[in-house]
Amino acid sequence: MRWAPAVVIPAAIAAAAIVTPLAAGAADLPVKSPADVLRLVAASDTRSFSGTVEQSSELGLPSLPSTSSGSQDASAADMLELALADHTAKVWVDGPTQVRVQVLDRLAERDAIRNGSDLWLYQSSGKKVSHATLPAHDEAAPTPDATSLTPSQLAKRFLDAVDPTTSVTLGDSVSVAGRDAYDLVLTPKADETLVGHVSIAVDGKTGIPLKVAITARGASAPAFEAGFTQFSDQKPDDSVFSFTPPKGATVDEQKLPTGGKPAHATGTHPRPTVTGEGWATVVALPAGSAPAAVADDPLFAQLTQPVDGGRALSSSLISVLITSDGRVLAGSVPVSALQAAANAAGQ
Repeated sequence: MRWAPAVVIPAAIAAAAIVTPLAAGAADLPVKSPADVLRLVAASDTRSFSGTVEQSSELGLPSLPSTSSGSQDASAADMLELALADHTAKVWVDGPTQVRVQVLDRLAERDAIRNGSDLWLYQSSGKKVSHATLPAHDEAAPTPDATSLTPSQLAKRFLDAVDPTTSVTLGDSVSVAGRDAYDLVLTPKADETLVGHVSIAVDGKTGIPLKVAITARGASAPAFEAGFTQFSDQKPDDSVFSFTPPKGATVDEQKLPTGGKPAHATGTHPRPTVTGEGWATVVALPAGSAPAAVADDPLFAQLTQPVDGGRALSSSLISVLITSDGRVLAGSVPVSALQAAANAAGQ
C-alpha cells in the first residue's frame, strides 16, 4: 500500500448496463448491439497474438525523479514510471503460460517473460535479472506484472465488473492497427466520479480489445490510453519466449511457495472497507496501514500535497488520501470525497 498512487485504474471501478439500441457497424463489420459486443469479447478464443502497444498518460501529476537516493525509492519510482509515463512495448502471447512484454526505453529495455514454469524480469540498464519457478502446468499462476500494459488486461478491469452504475453505448466503428473495431463506450451515471467515459476498441474479428482510452470528466482528450499500433493474430514463434541472462548479469532467484504467491504475501494484511458504489466507490484501509516512514519519503512528498487530515495525491482520474493516523483511502473521486469518507469513518 505504500505505493497506492501507482494504481491508475482502481479495481473498484464498475462497468456496464446495456441502455442503447442497435448501432450501425462499419462497412466491413456486421451491425451489433452493445450487448453483442460484450458477448464478442467474452467469447473470444484467440489465445495467440502479438503486436506493438503504445501507452500515453496525461494525469496532471508531477514528473517523477530520474534517480532516487535509495533502493526502495528507486524501485517505487520505477513502478510509478512504468504505470504513469508514456511507453512503447512489444507484446507476444501464446496462451496463458507463454507471455512476453518488452518495454522499450530510450537506449534500454525492460522484459517480463513467462515461459511455462519460468518467470523472468529483466532490465538492460544495470543488467538486472529476477527469476522464479512456478509449479508445473499451473495456468492460474501469475503472469508478469508488465502485462497490465496491454489493452486486453486494461479492458478486463472494466468489463469484469458489470453493474447498473454505467451506461454502455457504441460509438462509430474505428480502425486500430489496420483492423476494423467496434467502439464500446462506458459512461458512468454517477456525477461524483472523476471518470467521464472509457472507450474500448474491440476487434471485430477476434473480440480482443485493441485499445483502451480513459477520459476524465469534462475533458476532451483521454487522460490515459493504451492501444496497439501493430497487431497480428498469428501464433508467435516459440523462440521469443526463451530467455538467457546476458553475460555479466546478476540473477536474483525468487522463492515462490505453492500457489505461485510471493513469499512476502503470506503475512497478515489489513482488511479494506468499501463505501459508495460503482464508479464512486471509495476503498479504505485502517489506521496504521501506511508506515510512519512514508511521510519522510521524498517521492511521497513530491507526489502529494498537504490537505486537511493528511496528504493527498490528486490526478485527473484517481485520488489517494493518506491520513495523519495512517489510513489509506482511494477512489476515482475528488479528494474531498475521500476526506468526507475518512471523517465519516472516524465518527
